Amino acid sequence: MNGSASDPVSRETEHPRWPHEAPGGRSAAERVAAARGNAAVPVRFEAAVPQQPAPAVVPDAVAPPVTVDDTTASPPASYGRVATDDAYVSRETPTREEDDPPLAMEAMRAVQILNPSGEVTMPRPERTRVMCVANQKGGVGKTTTTVNLAVALALHGNRVLVVDLDPQGNASTGLNVPHHTGVPDVYDCLINSMPLEEVAQAVEGIPNLWCVPATIDLAGAEIELVSVVARESRLTRAIAGYPGHFDYVFIDCPPSLGLLTVNALVAAQEVLIPIQCEYYALEGLNQLINNINLVRQHLNPKLEVSTILLTMYDRRTRLADAVEQDVRNHFGDKVLQAVIPRNVRVSEAPSYGQSVMTYDPGSRGATSYFEAAQEIAERGVKEPVGRNA
Repeated sequence: MNGSASDPVSRETEHPRWPHEAPGGRSAAERVAAARGNAAVPVRFEAAVPQQPAPAVVPDAVAPPVTVDDTTASPPASYGRVATDDAYVSRETPTREEDDPPLAMEAMRAVQILNPSGEVTMPRPERTRVMCVANQKGGVGKTTTTVNLAVALALHGNRVLVVDLDPQGNASTGLNVPHHTGVPDVYDCLINSMPLEEVAQAVEGIPNLWCVPATIDLAGAEIELVSVVARESRLTRAIAGYPGHFDYVFIDCPPSLGLLTVNALVAAQEVLIPIQCEYYALEGLNQLINNINLVRQHLNPKLEVSTILLTMYDRRTRLADAVEQDVRNHFGDKVLQAVIPRNVRVSEAPSYGQSVMTYDPGSRGATSYFEAAQEIAERGVKEPVGRNA
């Protein structure tokens, strides 16, 4: 045959190379006849894959007839149709928590915590609540609790003031407020009677939040206050003389029971005690309670331990469960239901000059502090404890 290069039939008919006949396939003569009759059939590759019998010729594979309603066009159940019967719930039907991916749930928590709308979502108290965050044990989360609770309440419509009474100035660092030497700080209010409004600084990026910083000069205030008249009530007069109105005033105390902590206890009406879920945190708690009782008897009869917050909780250990049960059995309803877990985001946030609420609002630490702040706000509305005029 004189076939051209573009004629596949001519090449195939001159040199036919047929593979062995597949089961159920056509014979070689039939293949050649079909190839000559229809040049578009790819004869050479047709039998490369063994042919399988059609489902209709297998007796067991015959499907029963499917009755389709004239009023519906939904596919049969074998194609994943969801049953419309309310009594039937498929085991494969995911719940809302299982259906949402982790990133979506984290984003939802972040939006809830940051509250970009600026609406008042946490109830505001009728009067200013002055809360002293105190514990003579160091490293239990006093500063971290003060910063994150203040940010959480400020983000949700409350006016908050943070007074950094710790010479280390960690609360000022966590709120990214300048507190180097020469900056007016709480030392000037205590020793030099400087008005508090001249010392308070607005926290950048957080509306309704102000901070009174602490510098290294505060380290000598313990000694200088010894000879000052009415040394225990210096901070009380400074807060009372502020012309503005705050919903919350958080006082971050140093890890001691000196004159600075006494000033905070006299100025406050509520005491918030962070307790680390370890044995050492419980060991010195009795001494703190005794000092609070002494201040209540002689200096501030309105003072009351209103809130206990469990921090650095590790659910993997039995010790954390034992400490939690002991604290709840002893203090009862004063212990918040929200528990702060060990979370690396909480420790990383101060290195960026932020709270965990703004550093990683979708983390477990931010969610826990948000729940604690919401619980404190709701308790303040239901129970008017620790409110001053």
